[in-house]
Amino acid sequence: MNTMITKAATVLCLLLLATPVFAGEVNLSVAASLKEVLNELSDSFAKTHPGVKFFKNYGASGALAKQIENGAPSDVFISANLEWMDYLKNKKLVDSSIVTFTFNTLVFAGAPGKASSMQDLLKLERIAIGSPKSVPAGEYVTEALKKAGMDKQLEKKLVMAKDVRECLMYAERGEVDGAFVYKTDALLAKQAKILFSVPQALYSKVTYPMALTVAGAKNKDAAAFFAYLQGEEAKPVLLKYGFATR
Repeated sequence: MNTMITKAATVLCLLLLATPVFAGEVNLSVAASLKEVLNELSDSFAKTHPGVKFFKNYGASGALAKQIENGAPSDVFISANLEWMDYLKNKKLVDSSIVTFTFNTLVFAGAPGKASSMQDLLKLERIAIGSPKSVPAGEYVTEALKKAGMDKQLEKKLVMAKDVRECLMYAERGEVDGAFVYKTDALLAKQAKILFSVPQALYSKVTYPMALTVAGAKNKDAAAFFAYLQGEEAKPVLLKYGFATR
């Protein structure tokens, strides 16, 4: 009898050992402009945490916030402005872990010779911006145009895009005369070039807050990755892609 119990226990142990260990899942909801940075940092993290698998959702911050509100799986949220982070905070969908991840600047990109200053925009016919309703870059642009006193003059020339990467795509294809994008996006362009930087006095500083969601705060792998993003390993990657750390 004891022999049978011992054999059964041995078989059970072997079965347990043979059972695959399911990878820890971390769901990321991240502003589109950070795609290359988060791809690199998540790959780097995964090399030292082989049991962790990332699921990445890149897009306009407003669209991502609404998805989280509607129940989409998300452990870490990184927005391209404070507004959409505050939106989820007020809904009690992110915990108190909110910190600033990085900063960016706004530029105008397009074919060389199209424009060299804000005033030159008046001569253009089609200008791409992210839809201000959900795209922070579009909100920053709207703020800049209003402060420059150009919003009414350019109103009918604006072509709305679903996120900042689509803005850049329009400029790359020549479908618009130029596009307002982040400096980091423009640095990735193959055809479009940075024509001028939007004066910082015209818009609020582009700030990327990040936080663990309520679900993410209970996920040890998400918490570990969140801490990793705040560590020294992230800074050189951010700088490599043109982001500012302060």
